[in-house]
Amino acid sequence: MKYFALMLLLILSNFYILPANAAVCRNYDGHQICILSINRSAKNYWEYRAILSVDGEKRPLEVYNCRQKVRIQLDGTVVPFENQDPGQFICSFFKKS
Repeated sequence: MKYFALMLLLILSNFYILPANAAVCRNYDGHQICILSINRSAKNYWEYRAILSVDGEKRPLEVYNCRQKVRIQLDGTVVPFENQDPGQFICSFFKKS
């Protein structure tokens, strides 16, 4: 039930993100990473729901947890950030200065 609620939240949050065709792209560790859509969690400000494109390949919607340094896939799989991971890019890009 918990994962169903997370998946439903992920899907619904996709509609309240960036306007169509408003991507932010950066070169990061030799890869072009584009943020196609992103939404910050109101309850957990350290979490972002985002759809990324890495080197032109679109990734599905995932939750990036900047506090625990993990990303949560639609099926509920938790994947830790690797060195120079796009998740680290997301967290550093929106880090308060």
